[in-house]
Amino acid sequence: MASGDIADILLPSTPTLGDPKAPVLMVEFSDFTCGYCGKFFRETLPALKAEYLKAGKIRFAYRDYPRDEEGWGLVAAHASRCAGDQGRFWDMHDRLFEQHARLGTNVIMQLAKALRLNENAFAACMDSQKHVEAILADRNMAVKLGFRGTPGFLLVRADGRRFSDAFIIPGAVRYDTFRTEIEKLLKKR
Repeated sequence: MASGDIADILLPSTPTLGDPKAPVLMVEFSDFTCGYCGKFFRETLPALKAEYLKAGKIRFAYRDYPRDEEGWGLVAAHASRCAGDQGRFWDMHDRLFEQHARLGTNVIMQLAKALRLNENAFAACMDSQKHVEAILADRNMAVKLGFRGTPGFLLVRADGRRFSDAFIIPGAVRYDTFRTEIEKLLKKR
């Protein structure tokens, strides 16, 4: 998958940060229960936001890759999407990564309450399992791209509709690696 339509790698429901017209798109495939994913969230993502996101150079997208088809990774992914139904995906995303070591039903419901979500709507969404199919579709895409674990990153040049020069970064790497690959893509404009 060296090039194609943005729709091939980004669903309309995929949460993103940054300018949709940014020249580089970075897609993270992640699991809220993954320690390395949490490390990326705490250490690398803030630096990417400061250097590239705020400058309009990259758009960042989050796709789910729960390591197991059952368990807290899947439940947390579902919770983030249920919060997203109320316009609070990124808030829940951040809180889930902050709490990853102690996830459980009570913790997730406390997060929903702290975010002032409509708790009845959130609980109904969680009970419905309505996002599980989409979460597993994200996971299947990650596997097709060759990721064997989390996190995994897809970097591409983008023009809003199409992408090219796809580059995959498997696993947690240092910020300098991301910077080097982003700069290569920016220079290809």
